[in-house]
Amino acid sequence: MQTGHSTAPPTDRPENDPSGTTSSARTKRWWKLPLGVQSVLAVGLGALIGTLAPNVGEQLKLLGDIFLNLVQMVVLPLVFPLIVLGIARMESVKKVGRIAGKAILYFEIVTTVILLISVALAKFTGIGKGAPVAEGDTKSLDTLDKGVDFHELILHSVPKNVFAAFTEGNLLAAIVFALFLGVGMAAVGEKSAPFASVLESVSAAMFKVVGYVIRVAPLGVLGFISYDVAHYGFGNLKSLVGFIAVVYAGLAIVLGVIFPIIALIYRIRYVDLLKQIGGLVGLAFITRSSEAVLAPLMGRLEAFGISRSTTSFVVPLGYSFNSDGSVLYQATALVYLAHAYGTDTSLPSLLLMVGVLVVLSKGMAGVTSASIVVLLAAGKTMGIPAEGVALLVGVDFIVDMARTAVNVVGNALAAAVVDRSEAKRGDAPQDEPEAAATDEEATEPAPKAEAGASSASS
Repeated sequence: MQTGHSTAPPTDRPENDPSGTTSSARTKRWWKLPLGVQSVLAVGLGALIGTLAPNVGEQLKLLGDIFLNLVQMVVLPLVFPLIVLGIARMESVKKVGRIAGKAILYFEIVTTVILLISVALAKFTGIGKGAPVAEGDTKSLDTLDKGVDFHELILHSVPKNVFAAFTEGNLLAAIVFALFLGVGMAAVGEKSAPFASVLESVSAAMFKVVGYVIRVAPLGVLGFISYDVAHYGFGNLKSLVGFIAVVYAGLAIVLGVIFPIIALIYRIRYVDLLKQIGGLVGLAFITRSSEAVLAPLMGRLEAFGISRSTTSFVVPLGYSFNSDGSVLYQATALVYLAHAYGTDTSLPSLLLMVGVLVVLSKGMAGVTSASIVVLLAAGKTMGIPAEGVALLVGVDFIVDMARTAVNVVGNALAAAVVDRSEAKRGDAPQDEPEAAATDEEATEPAPKAEAGASSASS
Protein backbone atom coordinates (compact mmCIF):
# COMPACT_ATOMS: atom_id res chain seq x y z
CA MET A 1 0.00 0.00 0.00
CA GLN A 2 2.81 2.32 0.87
CA THR A 3 4.50 1.73 -2.46
CA GLY A 4 1.28 2.31 -4.36
CA HIS A 5 0.71 5.55 -2.55
CA SER A 6 4.21 6.80 -3.28
CA THR A 7 3.80 6.34 -7.02
CA ALA A 8 1.14 9.07 -7.17
CA PRO A 9 2.72 12.51 -7.62
CA PRO A 10 1.82 14.90 -4.81
CA THR A 11 0.52 17.43 -7.32
CA ASP A 12 -2.21 15.00 -8.39
CA ARG A 13 -3.87 15.50 -5.00
CA PRO A 14 -3.55 19.22 -4.28
CA GLU A 15 -6.30 19.09 -1.70
CA ASN A 16 -4.04 16.95 0.52
CA ASP A 17 -1.01 19.15 0.03
CA PRO A 18 -0.41 21.22 3.18
CA SER A 19 2.54 23.11 1.71
CA GLY A 20 0.53 25.76 -0.13
CA THR A 21 0.88 24.27 -3.61
CA THR A 22 -2.80 24.90 -4.31
CA SER A 23 -2.46 28.62 -3.62
CA SER A 24 0.58 28.83 -5.91
CA ALA A 25 -1.25 27.02 -8.70
CA ARG A 26 -4.20 29.36 -8.41
CA THR A 27 -1.88 32.34 -8.62
CA LYS A 28 -0.33 30.98 -11.80
CA ARG A 29 -3.75 30.31 -13.28
CA TRP A 30 -4.72 33.92 -12.59
CA TRP A 31 -1.85 35.10 -14.78
CA LYS A 32 -3.06 32.74 -17.51
CA LEU A 33 -6.47 34.35 -17.85
CA PRO A 34 -7.55 34.67 -21.51
CA LEU A 35 -6.27 37.80 -23.20
CA GLY A 36 -9.81 39.08 -23.69
CA VAL A 37 -10.56 38.81 -19.96
CA GLN A 38 -7.32 40.61 -19.10
CA SER A 39 -8.21 43.36 -21.59
CA VAL A 40 -11.69 43.79 -20.09
CA LEU A 41 -10.17 44.13 -16.63
CA ALA A 42 -7.72 46.67 -18.03
CA VAL A 43 -10.61 48.66 -19.54
CA GLY A 44 -12.40 48.85 -16.19
CA LEU A 45 -9.25 49.79 -14.30
CA GLY A 46 -8.27 52.36 -16.93
CA ALA A 47 -11.71 54.02 -16.86
CA LEU A 48 -11.51 54.18 -13.06
CA ILE A 49 -8.05 55.75 -13.11
CA GLY A 50 -9.02 58.23 -15.84
CA THR A 51 -12.07 59.32 -13.85
CA LEU A 52 -10.64 59.47 -10.33
CA ALA A 53 -7.04 60.46 -11.13
CA PRO A 54 -6.99 62.19 -14.52
CA ASN A 55 -3.39 63.39 -14.10
CA VAL A 56 -2.26 59.80 -13.64
CA GLY A 57 -4.48 58.70 -16.52
CA GLU A 58 -2.82 61.18 -18.89
CA GLN A 59 0.62 59.91 -17.90
CA LEU A 60 -0.38 56.28 -18.45
CA LYS A 61 -0.67 57.00 -22.17
CA LEU A 62 3.00 56.07 -22.17
CA LEU A 63 2.00 52.41 -21.75
CA GLY A 64 -0.24 52.58 -24.81
CA ASP A 65 2.44 54.30 -26.87
CA ILE A 66 5.00 51.68 -25.90
CA PHE A 67 2.63 48.90 -26.91
CA LEU A 68 1.95 50.47 -30.32
CA ASN A 69 5.68 51.00 -30.83
CA LEU A 70 6.25 47.31 -30.11
CA VAL A 71 3.54 46.40 -32.63
CA GLN A 72 4.93 48.68 -35.31
CA MET A 73 8.39 47.28 -34.60
CA VAL A 74 7.33 43.78 -35.71
CA VAL A 75 4.81 44.55 -38.46
CA LEU A 76 7.17 45.08 -41.40
CA PRO A 77 9.72 42.37 -40.45
CA LEU A 78 6.84 39.86 -40.43
CA VAL A 79 4.63 41.11 -43.24
CA PHE A 80 7.47 41.53 -45.74
CA PRO A 81 8.73 37.91 -45.79
CA LEU A 82 5.17 36.57 -45.77
CA ILE A 83 4.25 38.60 -48.85
CA VAL A 84 7.45 37.67 -50.67
CA LEU A 85 7.03 33.96 -49.92
CA GLY A 86 3.32 34.02 -50.74
CA ILE A 87 3.94 35.52 -54.17
CA ALA A 88 7.04 33.40 -54.88
CA ARG A 89 4.99 30.25 -54.35
CA MET A 90 2.28 31.23 -56.77
CA GLU A 91 2.41 29.30 -59.97
CA SER A 92 2.74 32.36 -62.19
CA VAL A 93 2.80 36.13 -62.38
CA LYS A 94 -0.63 35.82 -63.94
CA LYS A 95 -2.00 34.47 -60.66
CA VAL A 96 -0.49 37.41 -58.74
CA GLY A 97 -2.22 39.84 -61.06
CA ARG A 98 -5.47 37.89 -60.85
CA ILE A 99 -5.53 37.95 -57.03
CA ALA A 100 -4.62 41.65 -56.94
CA GLY A 101 -7.35 42.44 -59.46
CA LYS A 102 -9.95 40.47 -57.53
CA ALA A 103 -8.96 42.10 -54.24
CA ILE A 104 -9.06 45.66 -55.57
CA LEU A 105 -12.36 45.06 -57.39
CA TYR A 106 -13.85 43.64 -54.19
CA PHE A 107 -12.56 46.60 -52.17
CA GLU A 108 -14.11 49.10 -54.58
CA ILE A 109 -17.52 47.40 -54.79
CA VAL A 110 -17.94 46.84 -51.06
CA THR A 111 -16.65 50.31 -50.17
CA THR A 112 -19.08 51.96 -52.58
CA VAL A 113 -22.05 49.94 -51.28
CA ILE A 114 -21.18 50.86 -47.67
CA LEU A 115 -20.82 54.53 -48.61
CA LEU A 116 -24.25 54.56 -50.26
CA ILE A 117 -25.86 52.89 -47.24
CA SER A 118 -24.22 55.27 -44.76
CA VAL A 119 -25.20 58.37 -46.76
CA ALA A 120 -28.78 57.12 -47.02
CA LEU A 121 -28.90 56.37 -43.28
CA ALA A 122 -27.50 59.77 -42.33
CA LYS A 123 -29.82 61.58 -44.74
CA PHE A 124 -32.87 59.65 -43.52
CA THR A 125 -32.17 60.33 -39.82
CA GLY A 126 -31.38 64.00 -40.48
CA ILE A 127 -28.48 64.06 -38.03
CA GLY A 128 -26.63 67.35 -37.70
CA LYS A 129 -29.58 69.70 -38.14
CA GLY A 130 -29.27 72.37 -35.47
CA ALA A 131 -25.91 71.05 -34.23
CA PRO A 132 -23.72 73.60 -32.36
CA VAL A 133 -21.05 73.75 -35.07
CA ALA A 134 -19.73 77.07 -33.81
CA GLU A 135 -18.13 75.25 -30.89
CA GLY A 136 -15.44 73.67 -33.08
CA ASP A 137 -11.85 74.52 -32.21
CA THR A 138 -9.43 74.33 -35.16
CA LYS A 139 -6.41 74.20 -32.86
CA SER A 140 -7.03 70.49 -32.51
CA LEU A 141 -6.37 70.10 -36.25
CA ASP A 142 -3.03 71.90 -36.34
CA THR A 143 -1.03 68.68 -36.15
CA LEU A 144 -2.94 66.97 -38.98
CA ASP A 145 -2.34 67.18 -42.71
CA LYS A 146 -4.90 69.29 -44.51
CA GLY A 147 -5.28 67.15 -47.59
CA VAL A 148 -4.30 64.07 -49.56
CA ASP A 149 -1.70 64.62 -52.32
CA PHE A 150 -2.21 61.73 -54.73
CA HIS A 151 0.92 62.59 -56.69
CA GLU A 152 2.96 62.18 -53.52
CA LEU A 153 0.93 59.13 -52.48
CA ILE A 154 1.79 57.27 -55.68
CA LEU A 155 5.46 58.24 -55.50
CA HIS A 156 5.54 57.28 -51.83
CA SER A 157 4.24 53.80 -52.68
CA VAL A 158 7.17 53.15 -55.06
CA PRO A 159 10.30 53.25 -52.90
CA LYS A 160 13.47 54.72 -54.35
CA ASN A 161 15.27 53.43 -51.26
CA VAL A 162 14.00 50.17 -49.81
CA PHE A 163 15.86 50.63 -46.54
CA ALA A 164 14.38 54.09 -46.11
CA ALA A 165 10.91 52.64 -46.67
CA PHE A 166 11.53 50.14 -43.87
CA THR A 167 12.91 52.86 -41.62
CA GLU A 168 9.82 55.01 -42.18
CA GLY A 169 7.46 52.07 -41.67
CA ASN A 170 6.00 52.63 -45.15
CA LEU A 171 3.81 49.53 -45.46
CA LEU A 172 2.57 50.29 -48.97
CA ALA A 173 6.11 50.73 -50.30
CA ALA A 174 7.15 47.49 -48.62
CA ILE A 175 4.26 45.68 -50.33
CA VAL A 176 5.33 47.02 -53.73
CA PHE A 177 8.94 45.93 -53.21
CA ALA A 178 7.84 42.55 -51.85
CA LEU A 179 5.68 42.09 -54.95
CA PHE A 180 8.64 42.61 -57.27
CA LEU A 181 10.97 40.48 -55.16
CA GLY A 182 8.43 37.65 -54.96
CA VAL A 183 7.92 37.68 -58.72
CA GLY A 184 11.70 37.65 -59.22
CA MET A 185 12.11 34.68 -56.90
CA ALA A 186 9.37 32.80 -58.72
CA ALA A 187 11.13 33.53 -62.03
CA VAL A 188 14.53 32.14 -60.95
CA GLY A 189 12.96 29.02 -59.44
CA GLU A 190 15.21 26.73 -57.40
CA LYS A 191 18.03 29.28 -57.27
CA SER A 192 15.92 31.29 -54.79
CA ALA A 193 15.47 28.34 -52.41
CA PRO A 194 18.26 29.38 -49.94
CA PHE A 195 16.84 32.90 -49.67
CA ALA A 196 13.32 31.51 -49.28
CA SER A 197 14.60 29.37 -46.40
CA VAL A 198 16.01 32.47 -44.71
CA LEU A 199 12.69 34.29 -45.11
CA GLU A 200 10.90 31.26 -43.64
CA SER A 201 13.14 31.41 -40.59
CA VAL A 202 12.60 35.15 -40.21
CA SER A 203 8.83 34.84 -40.43
CA ALA A 204 8.75 31.96 -37.91
CA ALA A 205 10.86 33.95 -35.45
CA MET A 206 8.75 37.08 -35.94
CA PHE A 207 5.55 35.11 -35.28
CA LYS A 208 7.07 34.19 -31.92
CA VAL A 209 7.92 37.83 -31.23
CA VAL A 210 4.38 38.85 -32.14
CA GLY A 211 3.09 36.36 -29.58
CA TYR A 212 5.24 37.98 -26.92
CA VAL A 213 4.07 41.47 -27.87
CA ILE A 214 0.39 40.49 -27.80
CA ARG A 215 0.86 39.15 -24.26
CA VAL A 216 1.48 42.70 -23.01
CA ALA A 217 -1.56 44.09 -24.82
CA PRO A 218 -3.58 44.56 -21.59
CA LEU A 219 -0.98 47.07 -20.38
CA GLY A 220 -1.42 49.00 -23.62
CA VAL A 221 -5.19 48.84 -23.17
CA LEU A 222 -4.84 50.21 -19.64
CA GLY A 223 -2.80 53.13 -20.94
CA PHE A 224 -5.15 53.98 -23.81
CA ILE A 225 -8.36 53.84 -21.78
CA SER A 226 -6.86 55.82 -18.88
CA TYR A 227 -5.72 58.55 -21.25
CA ASP A 228 -8.95 58.68 -23.30
CA VAL A 229 -11.17 59.04 -20.24
CA ALA A 230 -8.83 61.53 -18.56
CA HIS A 231 -8.17 63.65 -21.66
CA TYR A 232 -11.49 63.66 -23.50
CA GLY A 233 -13.96 63.00 -20.71
CA PHE A 234 -17.61 62.78 -21.69
CA GLY A 235 -18.51 66.47 -22.06
CA ASN A 236 -18.92 66.43 -25.85
CA LEU A 237 -21.15 63.40 -25.87
CA LYS A 238 -24.39 65.27 -25.21
CA SER A 239 -24.42 67.35 -28.41
CA LEU A 240 -23.05 64.58 -30.60
CA VAL A 241 -24.86 61.55 -29.18
CA GLY A 242 -27.12 61.34 -32.26
CA PHE A 243 -24.12 61.30 -34.58
CA ILE A 244 -22.41 58.58 -32.53
CA ALA A 245 -25.61 56.51 -32.46
CA VAL A 246 -26.05 56.67 -36.25
CA VAL A 247 -22.41 55.70 -36.84
CA TYR A 248 -22.72 52.71 -34.53
CA ALA A 249 -26.03 51.74 -36.14
CA GLY A 250 -24.43 51.87 -39.58
CA LEU A 251 -21.48 49.79 -38.44
CA ALA A 252 -23.90 47.27 -36.92
CA ILE A 253 -25.68 47.01 -40.29
CA VAL A 254 -22.35 46.36 -42.00
CA LEU A 255 -21.36 43.68 -39.50
CA GLY A 256 -24.80 42.11 -39.15
CA VAL A 257 -26.24 42.44 -42.67
CA ILE A 258 -23.74 43.39 -45.40
CA PHE A 259 -20.89 41.10 -44.35
CA PRO A 260 -23.15 38.07 -43.71
CA ILE A 261 -24.72 38.49 -47.17
CA ILE A 262 -21.27 38.56 -48.76
CA ALA A 263 -20.26 35.50 -46.74
CA LEU A 264 -23.44 33.70 -47.77
CA ILE A 265 -22.82 34.41 -51.47
CA TYR A 266 -19.31 32.94 -51.24
CA ARG A 267 -20.28 30.18 -48.78
CA ILE A 268 -17.99 31.41 -46.04
CA ARG A 269 -18.70 30.44 -42.42
CA TYR A 270 -19.07 34.00 -41.18
CA VAL A 271 -19.82 33.16 -37.55
CA ASP A 272 -16.85 30.79 -37.39
CA LEU A 273 -14.67 33.49 -38.93
CA LEU A 274 -15.76 35.96 -36.25
CA LYS A 275 -15.02 33.42 -33.54
CA GLN A 276 -11.57 32.86 -34.98
CA ILE A 277 -10.61 36.55 -35.03
CA GLY A 278 -12.88 37.83 -32.25
CA GLY A 279 -10.11 38.42 -29.72
CA LEU A 280 -8.09 40.43 -32.24
CA VAL A 281 -11.15 42.48 -33.21
CA GLY A 282 -11.63 43.34 -29.54
CA LEU A 283 -7.99 44.35 -29.25
CA ALA A 284 -8.29 46.59 -32.32
CA PHE A 285 -11.45 48.12 -30.80
CA ILE A 286 -9.66 49.07 -27.60
CA THR A 287 -6.33 50.21 -29.05
CA ARG A 288 -7.96 51.98 -32.03
CA SER A 289 -5.21 50.68 -34.32
CA SER A 290 -5.71 47.93 -36.87
CA GLU A 291 -1.93 47.67 -37.18
CA ALA A 292 -1.90 46.26 -33.65
CA VAL A 293 -3.47 43.03 -34.93
CA LEU A 294 -2.13 42.82 -38.48
CA ALA A 295 0.47 40.12 -37.86
CA PRO A 296 -1.60 37.80 -35.63
CA LEU A 297 -4.62 38.32 -37.89
CA MET A 298 -2.83 36.65 -40.78
CA GLY A 299 -1.96 33.69 -38.58
CA ARG A 300 -5.58 33.30 -37.45
CA LEU A 301 -6.83 33.44 -41.03
CA GLU A 302 -4.38 30.73 -42.08
CA ALA A 303 -5.61 28.60 -39.19
CA PHE A 304 -9.16 29.21 -40.41
CA GLY A 305 -8.17 27.56 -43.69
CA ILE A 306 -7.28 30.51 -45.92
CA SER A 307 -4.13 29.92 -47.94
CA ARG A 308 -0.98 31.76 -46.96
CA SER A 309 -0.39 33.14 -50.45
CA THR A 310 -3.81 34.83 -50.39
CA THR A 311 -3.69 35.99 -46.78
CA SER A 312 -0.19 37.46 -46.94
CA PHE A 313 -1.10 39.49 -50.03
CA VAL A 314 -4.74 40.53 -49.58
CA VAL A 315 -4.69 41.52 -45.89
CA PRO A 316 -1.76 44.00 -46.06
CA LEU A 317 -3.17 45.38 -49.31
CA GLY A 318 -6.53 45.83 -47.60
CA TYR A 319 -4.94 47.91 -44.86
CA SER A 320 -4.25 50.59 -47.44
CA PHE A 321 -7.23 50.15 -49.77
CA ASN A 322 -10.05 48.59 -47.77
CA SER A 323 -11.37 50.49 -44.73
CA ASP A 324 -15.07 49.62 -44.52
CA GLY A 325 -15.64 51.06 -41.06
CA SER A 326 -13.72 54.24 -41.79
CA VAL A 327 -15.58 55.09 -45.01
CA LEU A 328 -18.91 54.63 -43.25
CA TYR A 329 -17.82 57.06 -40.55
CA GLN A 330 -16.52 59.55 -43.11
CA ALA A 331 -19.76 59.59 -45.11
CA THR A 332 -21.91 59.90 -41.99
CA ALA A 333 -19.72 62.71 -40.66
CA LEU A 334 -19.89 64.69 -43.92
CA VAL A 335 -23.69 64.43 -44.07
CA TYR A 336 -23.84 65.47 -40.40
CA LEU A 337 -21.69 68.55 -41.11
CA ALA A 338 -23.57 69.35 -44.32
CA HIS A 339 -26.82 69.39 -42.35
CA ALA A 340 -25.24 71.44 -39.57
CA TYR A 341 -23.93 74.11 -41.94
CA GLY A 342 -26.95 74.03 -44.24
CA THR A 343 -24.98 73.10 -47.36
CA ASP A 344 -26.44 71.23 -50.31
CA THR A 345 -27.55 67.66 -49.52
CA SER A 346 -29.42 66.96 -52.75
CA LEU A 347 -28.98 63.59 -54.49
CA PRO A 348 -26.36 64.84 -57.00
CA SER A 349 -24.37 66.44 -54.17
CA LEU A 350 -24.50 63.28 -52.08
CA LEU A 351 -23.43 61.14 -55.04
CA LEU A 352 -20.52 63.52 -55.61
CA MET A 353 -19.63 63.08 -51.95
CA VAL A 354 -19.59 59.30 -52.38
CA GLY A 355 -17.33 59.60 -55.41
CA VAL A 356 -14.91 61.88 -53.58
CA LEU A 357 -14.73 59.51 -50.61
CA VAL A 358 -14.19 56.47 -52.84
CA VAL A 359 -11.05 58.17 -54.12
CA LEU A 360 -9.83 59.86 -50.95
CA SER A 361 -10.25 56.83 -48.70
CA LYS A 362 -7.74 54.79 -50.71
CA GLY A 363 -4.19 54.74 -49.47
CA MET A 364 -5.03 55.69 -45.89
CA ALA A 365 -3.12 53.37 -43.57
CA GLY A 366 -4.77 51.71 -40.56
CA VAL A 367 -3.56 54.23 -38.00
CA THR A 368 -5.36 56.14 -35.30
CA SER A 369 -7.67 58.96 -36.50
CA ALA A 370 -6.55 58.82 -40.16
CA SER A 371 -10.23 59.39 -41.05
CA ILE A 372 -9.98 62.98 -39.81
CA VAL A 373 -7.45 63.71 -42.57
CA VAL A 374 -9.89 62.38 -45.17
CA LEU A 375 -12.69 64.49 -43.68
CA LEU A 376 -10.57 67.63 -43.96
CA ALA A 377 -9.79 66.93 -47.62
CA ALA A 378 -13.35 65.89 -48.55
CA GLY A 379 -14.86 68.76 -46.56
CA LYS A 380 -12.91 71.23 -48.68
CA THR A 381 -14.51 69.94 -51.86
CA MET A 382 -17.98 70.40 -50.32
CA GLY A 383 -17.42 73.81 -48.73
CA ILE A 384 -17.44 72.53 -45.15
CA PRO A 385 -15.10 74.59 -42.92
CA ALA A 386 -12.43 72.99 -40.77
CA GLU A 387 -14.26 74.18 -37.65
CA GLY A 388 -16.93 71.56 -38.31
CA VAL A 389 -14.40 68.78 -38.52
CA ALA A 390 -12.79 70.06 -35.33
CA LEU A 391 -16.11 69.59 -33.54
CA LEU A 392 -15.94 65.86 -34.26
CA VAL A 393 -12.39 65.44 -32.98
CA GLY A 394 -13.56 65.48 -29.37
CA VAL A 395 -15.60 62.31 -29.86
CA ASP A 396 -13.45 60.76 -32.56
CA PHE A 397 -11.96 58.24 -30.15
CA ILE A 398 -15.43 56.82 -29.41
CA VAL A 399 -16.34 56.09 -33.04
CA ASP A 400 -12.74 55.29 -33.93
CA MET A 401 -12.87 52.18 -31.77
CA ALA A 402 -15.84 50.70 -33.61
CA ARG A 403 -14.77 51.66 -37.13
CA THR A 404 -11.29 50.18 -36.55
CA ALA A 405 -12.82 46.89 -35.40
CA VAL A 406 -15.03 46.79 -38.51
CA ASN A 407 -11.98 47.49 -40.68
CA VAL A 408 -10.32 44.36 -39.27
CA VAL A 409 -13.40 42.19 -39.91
CA GLY A 410 -13.73 43.64 -43.41
CA ASN A 411 -10.17 42.77 -44.35
CA ALA A 412 -10.50 39.25 -42.92
CA LEU A 413 -13.66 38.71 -44.96
CA ALA A 414 -11.97 40.12 -48.08
CA ALA A 415 -9.16 37.57 -47.76
CA ALA A 416 -11.72 34.78 -47.34
CA VAL A 417 -13.68 35.92 -50.40
CA VAL A 418 -10.61 36.11 -52.64
CA ASP A 419 -9.37 32.76 -51.37
CA ARG A 420 -12.76 31.17 -52.00
CA SER A 421 -12.79 32.48 -55.57
CA GLU A 422 -9.32 31.03 -56.10
CA ALA A 423 -10.36 27.69 -54.58
CA LYS A 424 -13.06 27.37 -57.23
CA ARG A 425 -10.27 27.44 -59.80
CA GLY A 426 -8.45 24.67 -57.93
CA ASP A 427 -5.53 26.94 -56.99
CA ALA A 428 -5.87 27.86 -53.35
CA PRO A 429 -5.78 24.50 -51.56
CA GLN A 430 -2.25 23.71 -52.74
CA ASP A 431 -0.50 25.65 -49.97
CA GLU A 432 -3.07 25.21 -47.21
CA PRO A 433 -1.41 22.27 -45.40
CA GLU A 434 1.84 24.19 -45.06
CA ALA A 435 0.01 27.30 -43.86
CA ALA A 436 -1.88 25.33 -41.25
CA ALA A 437 1.33 23.76 -39.94
CA THR A 438 3.03 27.13 -39.75
CA ASP A 439 0.13 28.68 -37.94
CA GLU A 440 0.33 26.13 -35.15
CA GLU A 441 3.74 27.56 -34.36
CA ALA A 442 2.63 31.12 -35.00
CA THR A 443 -0.22 30.98 -32.55
CA GLU A 444 1.61 28.96 -29.90
CA PRO A 445 1.58 31.88 -27.42
CA ALA A 446 -2.23 31.85 -27.63
CA PRO A 447 -3.48 28.32 -26.87
CA LYS A 448 -7.10 29.40 -26.97
CA ALA A 449 -6.70 30.58 -30.55
CA GLU A 450 -5.35 27.17 -31.57
CA ALA A 451 -8.41 25.43 -30.24
CA GLY A 452 -10.64 27.75 -32.20
CA ALA A 453 -8.60 27.24 -35.31
CA SER A 454 -8.95 23.51 -35.16
CA SER A 455 -12.72 23.63 -35.06
CA ALA A 456 -12.94 26.29 -37.72
CA SER A 457 -10.74 24.43 -40.17
CA SER A 458 -12.59 21.12 -39.87
